[in-house]
Amino acid sequence: MAFGEFDLIETYFTHRLPQRDDVSVGIGDDGAVASVPEKSDLVVVTDTMVQGVHFDQDTPARAIGHKIVAVNLSDLAAMGAEPAWISLALTLPEINDEWLTGFAHGLREICEYYNCQLIGGDTTQGPLSITVTAHGFVPNGKAIRRSGAKPGDWLYVSGTLGDAGLALAARQHRQKLNPDYERRLTERLYFPSARVALGQSLRGIASSAIDLSDGLLADVGHILKASHVGARISVDELPLSLAVTESLSAEQAITYALTSGDDYELLFTVPEAQRGLFDTVTAHSPSKPVCIGRITNEPELVQLRFGDEAWELPEGLAGFEHFRKTELSQ
Repeated sequence: MAFGEFDLIETYFTHRLPQRDDVSVGIGDDGAVASVPEKSDLVVVTDTMVQGVHFDQDTPARAIGHKIVAVNLSDLAAMGAEPAWISLALTLPEINDEWLTGFAHGLREICEYYNCQLIGGDTTQGPLSITVTAHGFVPNGKAIRRSGAKPGDWLYVSGTLGDAGLALAARQHRQKLNPDYERRLTERLYFPSARVALGQSLRGIASSAIDLSDGLLADVGHILKASHVGARISVDELPLSLAVTESLSAEQAITYALTSGDDYELLFTVPEAQRGLFDTVTAHSPSKPVCIGRITNEPELVQLRFGDEAWELPEGLAGFEHFRKTELSQ
């Protein structure tokens, strides 16, 4: 008998991921049945990764399995949500045991770490494409949105920027890389961390937040548009890893930090009145968020400063756009 859709699901996914008490019906029925905790709102996010756009044929299957979940959990983190369930839509050109084993391994590792259960989805044949929808919880009315930033709020980022973009450029032979940093940067590109704990700690403190998937400038623009505000960013305060600063010139490093995607750090705003509480909450964080600027009252205007001087991005550079012609996105 030919190996079909239901055999694929049973072999690689059913019973191989965490099982949660709040799921009464999972994989194997027409739909999943799960319970949302009392006094909680459900947060739902979806991301798609397509071969040739978000990854190439040399990307390890385990990395793809990890990343498709991580990018969704990063969206949940930006809203202050606790991850709970995922569903998976998997389009495959063929059934390849080695690839599916690696993919399922990456999926399982990250789901176990964040206690997410796979509760359903779909499989079909076609060009390689993976879509995950993730569900999470926040206390009623406590979801952090993009639209809450106010003039005077401080702008923070949760970690170093430009690492994944530099790794991608090195893999595509567009940028030379110090070999000492190659492994770490590749890990940042292939296995991003979702800042889930930080996102939950920012509930009631951050006035707005977004995860950095398309690049700092592109994503801060989403906050500014939703909140009808502007921003002044100190480019000399951007957090940069040694890998970036020792592989690039100062101008290149800043450019990568502003425009490269796939870092999946959190970008968020904190009102002056909440800074003391914010400092207390993040005092023992392994990597304390860095203040990189302030919100202004000039709608959608971004001012870049290096010290007291204006700083300009090299012409033609911006964040990633999903319908821009490109061979491979960040």
